[in-house]
Amino acid sequence: MGNPAVAKAFKDINAAIAVLTAVVAESGSDAFYRGDPRHGLAEDCLDVLAGAAASDARMAALKAQAAAKFAKTAESVAPPGASPGEGSAQEAAVTAEIACVLAIGERAASALLNQSQLLTTALPLTLSALQAGTISWQHARAMVDEAATLDPAGAASLEAHFLDPDAPNAAGGCPAGEMPAFRFRHRARTWRERHHTESIEKRHAKGVLDRRVEYAPDQDGMAWLSAYLPADQAAGIWNRTTAVARGLQGPDEPLTLTQLRADIFAAALLGGGNPAEHDPGQDPPPRALVMVTVPVFSLLGATEEPAMLDGYGPIPASMARDLVANGADSFYRVLVDPRDGAPLEIGRANYRLTKAMRNWLRLRDGKCPFPGCSNHSLDNEADHILAWDKGGTTGVSNLGQPCPKHHRMRHTSAWEPTPATKNEPPGWISPTGRHYKSEHQDWEPPHWPKGLKPELTSNGRAPYSAPCDAPGCQPDIVHLGISLGEDRVERFLHARA
Repeated sequence: MGNPAVAKAFKDINAAIAVLTAVVAESGSDAFYRGDPRHGLAEDCLDVLAGAAASDARMAALKAQAAAKFAKTAESVAPPGASPGEGSAQEAAVTAEIACVLAIGERAASALLNQSQLLTTALPLTLSALQAGTISWQHARAMVDEAATLDPAGAASLEAHFLDPDAPNAAGGCPAGEMPAFRFRHRARTWRERHHTESIEKRHAKGVLDRRVEYAPDQDGMAWLSAYLPADQAAGIWNRTTAVARGLQGPDEPLTLTQLRADIFAAALLGGGNPAEHDPGQDPPPRALVMVTVPVFSLLGATEEPAMLDGYGPIPASMARDLVANGADSFYRVLVDPRDGAPLEIGRANYRLTKAMRNWLRLRDGKCPFPGCSNHSLDNEADHILAWDKGGTTGVSNLGQPCPKHHRMRHTSAWEPTPATKNEPPGWISPTGRHYKSEHQDWEPPHWPKGLKPELTSNGRAPYSAPCDAPGCQPDIVHLGISLGEDRVERFLHARA
């Protein structure tokens, strides 16, 4: 290295890494939890992991700044008045040098340059969080990808929502850097869909033109087959193959759920149907459930506010209306708070949950509340946080809905859920005593049609009627988020019944 200060800094970094390596080597390899006298050794390992993650983030910020500065410096020394061709050649030369010094491909180097330039010029909060070690490079890259298609004001609002706790509509629950990057990408994409300056209807129409199926050979006689489809079709296919696969599972079934999904998918496309349809001992294959939360004014065509497709995110209002018109044979009515869009709590004093309560939990949590789990709500199981036999109630504030895997783990290990509220899913405490927050849904106030304002009661709240909890209101397809306009909605529901 030509610069002595740079060489000394990396020498100090390497010396610090050697010290940390020795700490890990001395910590042993046994499993130890709270109350174990070796608990401090476990804490050392976890502290090293946490510190290494923060250092990785700071290094990533440094790499981004160095790449962007190198490109800017190279541009500043380029001859003035260069032709477009010469400019492209200069850019290619810069990309090639970054690729060589990092030993990566030129395509990867070009992507790194583009990400670094946007990060260092247009996303100051993201860069600061990366430098502080509170988010990872994967989180920063997700922010860059979602902000790249927004105007400067939209990109600033996206950043503020997740990284500025003082923002007017700051995200609640688990901080961005404490959830896995793929979950943060999902939440950032959801925010982008809701707030993009171009309507989701127009963007979806463009996306439909790009629908396609792709085929890619792989190793060992295997290949990948993927399809780019409208979200409602993709979700329906996924939910149907999952439901049929779960129906085929049993004590004598050697195949995993993942293997069964693949077999069912192949059999259906190759004309063989699915295994459940040819086995007289099996029940008829379950219908595909596509659960959608539709703002009532969007459902009625008064606004074009996006609906929410369970396990996916925002979809065009027209897609939601089509799902209702061509598939839904019953409705579950969810009353939402017009101030923030969150559903209102439904309580019951009995041990057993009603269908209304189960589906309220699905709306509150959106997925399994265990940190990092993306198993969405149709697969999950309601569970009392404080056990019924220990005085727990069956109100939603004492309920979680973990997926089967994390439900079992809660009852067979030292992982413990923390208290929930009517609007917040439970967090978790690990066997070593560390606390981890769950993700929260990003509820937003419903959009009101132009010229129509809510009629508030004397306490400043909109009037509500009781939630539908009758046998005819089963939640098998569509959830309706309703705040006001009850007379018109009631006529619509009765006409659909």
